[in-house]
Amino acid sequence: MLRSLLLTAALIPFTASLARAQDSEAVKTSPPSAPYVQVSDVLPLPEFLPGLGTLFVDPETLPAGPFLAYDHDGRLSATVYMTPLDALSEGTAYNDLQLGLQEVTSVDVYYNAGHPGVGVPHAHVVLYHDDGAKGRLAQ
Repeated sequence: MLRSLLLTAALIPFTASLARAQDSEAVKTSPPSAPYVQVSDVLPLPEFLPGLGTLFVDPETLPAGPFLAYDHDGRLSATVYMTPLDALSEGTAYNDLQLGLQEVTSVDVYYNAGHPGVGVPHAHVVLYHDDGAKGRLAQ
């Protein structure tokens, strides 16, 4: 009995890591499965936004996201967060935000005055998932 409990306890972290790996596999290529929706299908934005790519988001996670950013080949290249500046200055914390992929090679943070979907001034936090991602999203 003790042996089976120890074995079960030892396998829990392993199965949890497998679940995370399966989740990241599911979003590596466009389109990701539900609950993600393509931003350009629900807002008046172009399908591909230079600098951000083709964006998908779970509407329940707005405004912060994560927004999954895909290049022209449908490869997940970045995870983007859009955090309203007023909310941040009032003390709102956006904790435990999900990642599209675990690997992050660089991060950009910059101001945006607002656009459809996040109409207030906010910060874009862009986590690039590989060395060539920023270049692929720029085109």
